[in-house]
Amino acid sequence: MNEFNDEGGLRAPPELTGWRKAWWWFDFIILVKLARLRFIAVLALIGVVITQWDTLAAYYDKWTRPSGDIHAGSGLFEWFCPMHPTIIRDNAKDKCPICFMPLSKRKKGDSHVDPLPPGVVNRVQLSPYRVVLAGVQTWPVDYQPLAKEITAVGYVEFNERGQRTVAARVKGRIDELVANETGRMVRADDVLASLYSPELVVSAQTLLDASKAGDARNEASSRRRLQLLGISDDQIDEIVKRGTANTHLKIRSPISGHVINKYVREGQYVEEGMPLYDVADLSTVWIQAQVYEDDIAFLPQETVNHELPANFELPSSEPRVANSKPLHITATTRAHPNEVFHGTLAFIYPHADQNTRTVSVRFEVENPGHKLRPGNTATVTLKIPPRDVNLFANGVKDDGARKKLEEGLLLAVPESAVIDTGNQKIVYRESSPGVYEGVKVTLGPRMQGPDDLTFYPILAGLKQGERTVMAGSFLVDAETRLNSAAGSIYFGGSSGSKGQGSAAVVRPSTPEDSDAVRHAALARLSPKDRMLAEQQRKCPILGTDLGAMGTPVKVSVAGQPVFLCCAACEKKALVNPKETLDRVAELKSSSETTIEALPADSEAKEPPSPDESSKQSPDAIAEADIAAALAELDPADQKLAEAQRFCTELKDSRLGSMGKPVKLMIGEKTVFLCCEGCEADARKDPAKTVEAAHRLRELHGDHQGNRP
Repeated sequence: MNEFNDEGGLRAPPELTGWRKAWWWFDFIILVKLARLRFIAVLALIGVVITQWDTLAAYYDKWTRPSGDIHAGSGLFEWFCPMHPTIIRDNAKDKCPICFMPLSKRKKGDSHVDPLPPGVVNRVQLSPYRVVLAGVQTWPVDYQPLAKEITAVGYVEFNERGQRTVAARVKGRIDELVANETGRMVRADDVLASLYSPELVVSAQTLLDASKAGDARNEASSRRRLQLLGISDDQIDEIVKRGTANTHLKIRSPISGHVINKYVREGQYVEEGMPLYDVADLSTVWIQAQVYEDDIAFLPQETVNHELPANFELPSSEPRVANSKPLHITATTRAHPNEVFHGTLAFIYPHADQNTRTVSVRFEVENPGHKLRPGNTATVTLKIPPRDVNLFANGVKDDGARKKLEEGLLLAVPESAVIDTGNQKIVYRESSPGVYEGVKVTLGPRMQGPDDLTFYPILAGLKQGERTVMAGSFLVDAETRLNSAAGSIYFGGSSGSKGQGSAAVVRPSTPEDSDAVRHAALARLSPKDRMLAEQQRKCPILGTDLGAMGTPVKVSVAGQPVFLCCAACEKKALVNPKETLDRVAELKSSSETTIEALPADSEAKEPPSPDESSKQSPDAIAEADIAAALAELDPADQKLAEAQRFCTELKDSRLGSMGKPVKLMIGEKTVFLCCEGCEADARKDPAKTVEAAHRLRELHGDHQGNRP
């Protein structure tokens, strides 16, 4: 019984023998007594894996890498895409995730990526899908008719030049008041009141006595005294003719206007010099308004006194500025919100209000129908032409730009194209389709352009003809600020072996316009090089279309110009010059053969249309140049230019044959010219120019859909 109770100690049960007893000891030692040790060992193993995970992953990558990658993983070489140099890989078997071309080999550090040009702060290349999704639209940098617009609020006041005070020239009694109410309308020389004066009676009697006695000297003296008292010559002649002294002096209005103050009543005695009436002419009024000190620099330094009504007598001592033109303004009031009143800037006060930080300015405005009443509020708008702004008048040195300035034209971009970061102003320029560069620009003041659009004049940073992002500029700017983790939504956002996941960038719903990319790349060449490149058409090394991988590279092979698709082909082209030149000659001959073969093929079917024959003729290169030049215009302008087809001044000159057509705004009509040399002739007779453009569009508008 005691032996049975001892079961479970350090001895196996006595009834177990052989292999059963061995199993009991295995279970006792391994599975029971060491369970806690096994749990501790598992925890320790997990801790080692967590802390040494990077080392283990590196060893795993080393053991599982194919043998062909040992050379690729060396630190001497890397593989990149010649078309998209920002794509860099460590594996020679990879392809460009954008264009799917094989990668080229180079030494690390021997990068051929062009640095950002001066003034360019960043660059981004968007996929066609992102361009469509962001609604990116471009606008050509061109000369626009601009004006600096300043708005000021003020009050209507009397024109002080049109106010007169009617006073008594002699003492006496008011026997009759003809104008006996304030606000009454009177005309010049209307009788306002009748004044009885003993002094007038004495002077009139002296005149009669001298006249009867034939005393010419006393008669002239008496006549002069009566004139100073306000008696007109016809009244004096009537007194002499009648032979009786006039006892009452008729007081007349000196101007046409309104009685704004009446100081006397009938029967009242007045002293000499006492005011009787205040009369004001409301045919013109003043508007006293306030202009903020930020806009003072745009106001003219001197003001002029413009033409006044005929009944205004301007003192000879009033200062005038020679060779100055008045600045015209428009005004609106709350009483007549739909009516615009016109006037000029008359005076700028020499001091500023310290509390409001404004300067008072005075405008003289025509008042038809006396609709502008003193005391009304008015909003005044000043449109200052660019030639009157010192910033442009003193800053423009180029003769061509100065001529444009005299016509009121400035090189400008829309307000929506400008991104103000606080420290600098950025405008995104489309260097090629899908590639946008953030350019640091120097801008002028905010100004109004055609159709009430807001523009900023370009002082530095951009040139005429460049295309800027007008819509979607903030989204393009956001793309340039993304980190590498978000690189899948724009080209070049990642590099190295870790960036291989960015291959799915271009969506099939919006393929890239390869023709537009090629034309944009060829357009950067000079006209002569561009013609040679279009004759060659393809790269003699890779056989790709010239311009498809950016601006073609021009090299000299045995003294002859040869164009390559990229810089990576230069070394191969120079290794075997004869083979390269033979390939170039073959490409040019095949291009000419294709052009010459087109008419024969088309004659077998049907007579070609005029547009088709122009494509099939030997002038196909010229047609390609015209198409490329028209493509530089805005889409809406391109349609108008294609409809017009020919220049209005040089009747046989095709639009685009001399480069990008010149856009000319005549009123609200758009006219296109073949070159800037025709602009002066077109402006001589604007109506004739508009009519000529209209006839051309009616004549050639039916072929617009067939334009090359």
